[in-house]
Amino acid sequence: MTTLGYALSSEEFRPNDLVRNAVQAEAAGFSFALISDHFHPWQESQGQSPFVWSTLGAIAQATSTLRIGTGVTCPLIRIHPVIVAQATASVADMFEGRFFLGVGTGEALNEHITGEHWPPLSVRQEMLREAVEVIRELWQGEYVTHHGEFYSVENAKIYTLPAELPAIAVGASGEDSASLAGEIGDAFISTAPRGELVQTYQSSGGSGPTYGQMTVCWAADKAAAVRTAKEIWGYTAVPGQLSQELAIPKYFDEVASIVTEEMVEQAVVCGPDPEPYRQQIAEYAKAGFSHVYIHQIGPDQAGFFDFAKRELLPAYAS
Repeated sequence: MTTLGYALSSEEFRPNDLVRNAVQAEAAGFSFALISDHFHPWQESQGQSPFVWSTLGAIAQATSTLRIGTGVTCPLIRIHPVIVAQATASVADMFEGRFFLGVGTGEALNEHITGEHWPPLSVRQEMLREAVEVIRELWQGEYVTHHGEFYSVENAKIYTLPAELPAIAVGASGEDSASLAGEIGDAFISTAPRGELVQTYQSSGGSGPTYGQMTVCWAADKAAAVRTAKEIWGYTAVPGQLSQELAIPKYFDEVASIVTEEMVEQAVVCGPDPEPYRQQIAEYAKAGFSHVYIHQIGPDQAGFFDFAKRELLPAYAS
């Protein structure tokens, strides 16, 4: 049975609002959530991008049952894996068994900001492999000295460790990254119901949970929902790898300017009818995803929670 979760959109909400959304998600009956880790939003219309580790500390204190993961953190360029290891250890200690670390190869949008070279995907995949190795070694609580192909660590020891180390879930949108997830990850994350990626993850050694993100825009009026989705998240209707390569929100806005409402309707489940939501969840389940977490576009999170509580959550395991 597929388990439903909720997506905390750091691109759209201030930190305190994200905390309130997490509390509402828990109260509605969602058992888990993933929170995005960005420096920039995708589009100017989204408007926010708080530091995820501060927000997670507040969520840990405001919730008691909701399991939280990052969806996803890039431990490659903007933040050194040593710092990610310490941040996740502290957050995991605060959540007391309710936190997992989602990692991925990142986007230029967030990682170019320190002036470092933005490498091709094949290089970033090897960087991620080494970064996860460094993080896991530091979580053992001993002094670590590491001189690898991409990272150097000298006499580093993490003193504050949780009683239960967090799982590491690896995000992927292609076959090579899905294979890497099976090799180095405890779980798998993706953003489309592509069964071949789940199969690749599993055939490469992955045996943990599989998380799929589903983007929706609930509103009482479908036309209004489509307009909201186009205005705030229009770029998502554009296929391909642009999301990994564009550097600033302005460029995403330029791409989104060619998106039509018809394109948005094809990419995003919109409106008040529960049946398309159920059909899309079923597509993820058919593809092999054990967990589906739903990203509600726009400010009306309360309306979505009420809808999900009535029309979606009763039919799925928690």
